[in-house]
This record gives sequence, structure tokens and C-alpha cells, in this order.
Amino acid sequence: MPQLHSAKDASARSDEKVRYTARVHTIGGRDGGRSCSNDGRLDVHLSTPGFFGTGTNPEQLLAACWSACFLTSIKAVARQMEVRLPVYLAVDAEVSLRLKNGESFLQIRIDVDLPGVDRKLAETIIDAAHEVCPYSKATRGNVDVALSVT
Repeated sequence: MPQLHSAKDASARSDEKVRYTARVHTIGGRDGGRSCSNDGRLDVHLSTPGFFGTGTNPEQLLAACWSACFLTSIKAVARQMEVRLPVYLAVDAEVSLRLKNGESFLQIRIDVDLPGVDRKLAETIIDAAHEVCPYSKATRGNVDVALSVT
């Protein structure tokens, strides 16, 4: 197993505990590669967005992961606020791979559908979810994120 290198100590502090660790092995990259998890639950072929290929791409995977995590964060925030959410709620995430001055960067748009919830309350819940969502935290200050209620 390769040695992890980080500018910040990656070891858990005494007041932290690891809830889950995902392990994925990738070969070949986005142009015909493959990513597999150590438990066999993830096995995807990769292809470059907009070009020939039958696989998914990192941007689609990030959109799926972020939207699922964000939806879970919405539920947690609503539960804490004692707000009853509708049975049907959805999060649509768009991950755009952008290019500026020869450098690639990501831009994210998250649209949340909370039918029957007052718009102002929905915006409050979404803003709070953005503060606690691990994906939002991980990218804060590094990725342009736009949130909206649909």
C-alpha cells in the first residue's frame, strides 16, 4: 500500500473517530480506466466526458456522491430543526469541469426540491446543510458552489 502524504496530519485526534473509510483502486484514469472498491461493491469503467466511451467519469461520480451526501445532510438538519420533510425530496447536482487560463477547475450547482416546504424555510435548511455536508466542507473555498431551491 502506498504511503499517504499530507500537509496536514491525517491521523485521528483523540476526540475523533473514523466512521467509515472507502478504499478504491483506479487504473488507466478517465480515458478507458477502471475504478474498483476493495469490497467489490463499486466497479466502474471510466471514459472521458464528451468523447467515445461507455464508462462514467469522475464528474458524474462526484455529482452522485455529493448529491447523496447533501440529501442526507438536509435530512439531518431538518430533524435537528424539528421540520417535517416531504416524502419526496430530491437533490440534482451538476459538476462542471471548467478551463480558464489553461487550468482546469470544478464548478458545482446543487438544486434542491423540497415540495410543500416554505421557500424561506427550505433555503434556511439548504444553507445549514451546506455548512455540515462533508463534501461541502471538503471543497469550501476551493470550488464555486451555487445552491438553489427548485
